[in-house]
Amino acid sequence: MTRDERRLVSPWNIANVLTVIRLALVPFFVTCLFLPGPGWRLAALGVFAVASITDHLDGELARRYGLITDFGKIADPLADKALTGAALVSLSILGELSWWVTIVIIVRELGVTVLRFWVIRDGVIPASYGGKVKTVLQIAAIVLYLLPFAPDPLRWVVMGAAVLVTLGTGVDYVWRAVRLRQVAKRARGE
Repeated sequence: MTRDERRLVSPWNIANVLTVIRLALVPFFVTCLFLPGPGWRLAALGVFAVASITDHLDGELARRYGLITDFGKIADPLADKALTGAALVSLSILGELSWWVTIVIIVRELGVTVLRFWVIRDGVIPASYGGKVKTVLQIAAIVLYLLPFAPDPLRWVVMGAAVLVTLGTGVDYVWRAVRLRQVAKRARGE
C-alpha cells in the first residue's frame, strides 16, 4: 500500500476502534483488581484477557484489510503500554510484584514512547518482531501473576524473560530511531 492510499484509510476503522476499546478497558481492569475477593480477581483476569486479545485482533485486522494508519501505529503501542503499565503498577501496589521490575519495564516503555515522538517528523517506527515477543511475554507474565494458583517459580521465570526481552528490544528501538533520524537528515540534505 502506498503512502497516498494510506491517507484514504479513515482512522475510525475497526482496528483503531479496538485499540480505543483496549484503552477504555484499562480502568475497569484496575478497578476489578483492587476489589476484594477471588471473584473480582478473576474478573480482572477476564478484562485483562479481553483487552490483550484486542491487541492481537486489531493488528491482524489492520494488516489483512489494509487499515494501517499513523493513528494506529501510535495509539496501538500506547494502549499496550497503558494496559501492561497499569497491571504492573497495580501488582506492585498490591505487593505481588517487585517494584524494580515495574520500574525497569515502565522506564523502557516510556523511553520507547519518547523515541517514537522524537522521530515522528522523520517517520513512524513500527513495532518490531521483538516488540511483539516482548508484549506476549509481558502479557503471559501478568496473566500468571493474576492467576491465584500459578506457581511462583513459573511467574518469576516468565517475568524474568519478559524483563530481558523488554530491555533488549529497548536497545533495538534506540538503534532504529538513530538510523531513521540519520536517513531523514541525509534525505533533507542536512
